[in-house]
Amino acid sequence: MKTGIFAAALGLSVIMPPIAAAQTTIIHAGRLIDVPGEPPRGPSTIIIDDGLIVSVEDGYAQIPDGAAFIDLSDQTVLPGLIDSHVHLTSDAGGLAGQLEAVTLSPATQAFNAQANGMKTLRAGFTTVRNLGDGDGAVLALRDAINAGKTMGPRIVDAGSSLSGTAGHSDDALGYRDELRPFFAGAGTTCDGAEDCRRATRQQIGRGADVIKMTITGGVNSRIGAGLGSQMFDDEAAAVVATARMFGRKVAVHSHGADGTLQALKLGVDSIEHGTMLTEEVIALWAKSKTYYVPTLSTVNGYKERLAANPDAYEPDVLAKINWRIDITGKTLEVLVPRGVRIAFGTDAGVSKHGRNGDEFELMVAHGMTPESALIAATINAADLLGLSDQIGTIAPGKSADIIAVAGDPLADVSTFQNVRFVMARGAVLELE
Repeated sequence: MKTGIFAAALGLSVIMPPIAAAQTTIIHAGRLIDVPGEPPRGPSTIIIDDGLIVSVEDGYAQIPDGAAFIDLSDQTVLPGLIDSHVHLTSDAGGLAGQLEAVTLSPATQAFNAQANGMKTLRAGFTTVRNLGDGDGAVLALRDAINAGKTMGPRIVDAGSSLSGTAGHSDDALGYRDELRPFFAGAGTTCDGAEDCRRATRQQIGRGADVIKMTITGGVNSRIGAGLGSQMFDDEAAAVVATARMFGRKVAVHSHGADGTLQALKLGVDSIEHGTMLTEEVIALWAKSKTYYVPTLSTVNGYKERLAANPDAYEPDVLAKINWRIDITGKTLEVLVPRGVRIAFGTDAGVSKHGRNGDEFELMVAHGMTPESALIAATINAADLLGLSDQIGTIAPGKSADIIAVAGDPLADVSTFQNVRFVMARGAVLELE
């Protein structure tokens, strides 16, 4: 662990033996939210060994000889946060993002993904679900992090997202016809049920942990074809059935109510964006176990790019963006009172990496409490990712993914925009 610069910058009392001897780490927490949704604990001790939490005790335990000590007695300590919807390879948008797709090599995109992953980790998000990139950069980054070759958040990766030709995940949209073969290698498009089974298998064969399907049109895609359903029922069903055969969960990009209804009937694991609703959709969603991932932060990305450059987007795309800005948050306001399960997700990449914590304020502004927003970013997101046995709470046997903030995040979620301490799998991160 590197602690000298970290301790000096934050004014923390950190007593560390030589790195080779630091097998056990002791944290003294002033206030502990170990299980979001349950009452916070007062002064507490967390004992960590080999990257795992050994025990959580009330009060301040003695520091054993040879143990590393981290004093967070003036901080609120929480589980590492989880962002269920990111795109790590870039946060360029509009025409700039389209240019990157044909000018940056896969190696460059991998370095960008690692840099963006570190921004995300420093923001307190120790786990992310990456929902689509074309060249496998994040698949490689995931494997490098798991092997200990580099540092970054824990990554659950979708490979490349799937849609029909001319759908939202058709990466050739907006380019000349002769460039289409260039974009075909990642297998993002499929037409007909048989081809959609092939495309799903292709992503699983590349190593995808989860399957991402774009069942409707998208705001950022270069086509003026609306935001309704753009996959036939048999195509969408083939994707889901194939994913289930291989034990993979399915995340579905959907804006139009017709696409959301398709996805709900198929029993998918999460619906991203979910911008349009009907009473039929609301009623079915309320009965289902499908999570809603709101991705409200997209509005911040759009506003910032347009403020810097009013011509950042093509006219067809800009019209959809203006619509999305106006309607953002309305779905959350409707679904929360109906008991739909919410998992935290920003769509970082459309918004800026490292600014993931901004989503909390938007969630609270549109109907959630600070506590329910925190649950969405810990317990619920861990469940959605299938990682509840490893992350989401601070408990014995779980990964030592731990953050700290000043103040009370259950009273003021803006504290999540200034995370003061990050530990990922037992390693302390130096914050810049």
